[in-house]
Amino acid sequence: MTAAANTLRHPAVRNRLTTRQLPKRAGLYTLIGAFILAAAVQGLTGFNWFGLLAFTCMFYLPAIYLLSLVKENRRRAMDRLIRALVTVAFGLALAPLISTLWTVVSKGLGILNWEFISTTGGAARINPDTLELVSSSGALQAIVGTLQITGLATLFSVPIGLLAAIYLVEYAQPAFWLRRTVNFLVDVMTGIPSIVAGLFAFSLFTLLLGPKAFSGLSAAVALSVLMIPTVVRACEEMLRLVPADLREASYALGVTKYVTIVRIVIPTAIAGIATGVTLAIARVIGETAPIFMAASFTDSFNANPLSGPMQTLPVMAYTGYKFPGQDIDLSNNQAWGAALLLVLLVIVLNLVARIIAMIFAPKTSR
Repeated sequence: MTAAANTLRHPAVRNRLTTRQLPKRAGLYTLIGAFILAAAVQGLTGFNWFGLLAFTCMFYLPAIYLLSLVKENRRRAMDRLIRALVTVAFGLALAPLISTLWTVVSKGLGILNWEFISTTGGAARINPDTLELVSSSGALQAIVGTLQITGLATLFSVPIGLLAAIYLVEYAQPAFWLRRTVNFLVDVMTGIPSIVAGLFAFSLFTLLLGPKAFSGLSAAVALSVLMIPTVVRACEEMLRLVPADLREASYALGVTKYVTIVRIVIPTAIAGIATGVTLAIARVIGETAPIFMAASFTDSFNANPLSGPMQTLPVMAYTGYKFPGQDIDLSNNQAWGAALLLVLLVIVLNLVARIIAMIFAPKTSR
């Protein structure tokens, strides 16, 4: 029997995994069609972005399901529907972030210039053209206060958090009562509201120094209360990722436990530790309530964190709307400019965390 006869009697069976499938760009074309249809409906009922996105989702989800059900099969149709729902949920979660960033950038970019960064908001100057006394719209006092208070909080919390994590990972026995107590307290501190940390710092310095003991140091103590549990958990997880073989190899060479931790364990986990610390800083740098309670606010420049009220960028953004000056528009612009500077600082800190992780990550290639 020849090969041709076999082919005629038994034709080639098509691969069922590649048959009855929608084109690769069917989802994109369906989404574009749903968008056009939603735009048409919005044109009849009154245009707004929320309604446009809502109608697009309402038209897209059943359309892609029905197309897949007709062309493919029920399982693939359900798969496409679930993937579309996940995509829509991701877009809904991303929409507030994009909206917030767009609002902050669009309203804060107009005032963000070198004069805003390098001058003090409470200072007054004479306009050389009109010889009128005008108030400055600077944020120098808030920038300096933010950097000083956050730096002090980092200085307080990082050693405490790192040492606590080393104790939990390297020294404490799993069933030891002190280990359970420390874990419990760290979990409790993780859920402490920020206003409670501010009240704690304010009460502590009031008892020590008297009433109205506002200072940058008090605000740094409040932020350190919020930072410590984050630093402890981040460092603890990174230290646990260090292979036990490295510790055993060090002990086999006669190296003490302390030297093993300092020379082997911490350098191996330094990338993750640095990243966790940087993210903890980014988490507290935008706190308003504890700083408002512990350091109050001021428009004048104060570079002494040990005495007197201090201003920070989040507090400046809050007070610009809550307690505007005589020029309400100027106060609102200052608030948006401070918010934009704060967003830029957080972005820079996250980039620094990425760079640190890349530089200090263990090199696996030869």
